[in-house]
Amino acid sequence: MEFRSFMDQALEEARSAGARGEVPVGAVVVSPAGDVVARAGNRTRELHDPTAHAEMLAVRAACASAGSERLLGHDLYVTLEPCAMCAAALAAARIARLYFAASDPKSGGVLHGARVFSHSQSHHAPEVYDGIAAGEAERLLRDFFAARR
Repeated sequence: MEFRSFMDQALEEARSAGARGEVPVGAVVVSPAGDVVARAGNRTRELHDPTAHAEMLAVRAACASAGSERLLGHDLYVTLEPCAMCAAALAAARIARLYFAASDPKSGGVLHGARVFSHSQSHHAPEVYDGIAAGEAERLLRDFFAARR
């Protein structure tokens, strides 16, 4: 099967989040058949919920759609390296592959910081691919924060 990136849909969600005044991060969950089953952007401010990160919302919606807490064979595309909370949720959901755009040296939990998937307590570690459309994701974040300074 030929690889197809869904990062463009994640970037759309990030742009929508930024337009709502949220940190512009977007996520998309893709089924083993290659169908987008959930998509979300950050909604922490709107929902007054510190766990309402794009990844968490997309995984919750995908699990509800699948009728299971496990997303075996599913992929997640997200515009920013997941934090430790989101990485732990991805491990718990058994996401098969994680594709992320921009690295997050300050708050990331995959390649930086906690490195959740490297711990022996992590029951599952997805395949990780970074840097897909990183320039565009970094620009969205940089512009968002520059406008608030």
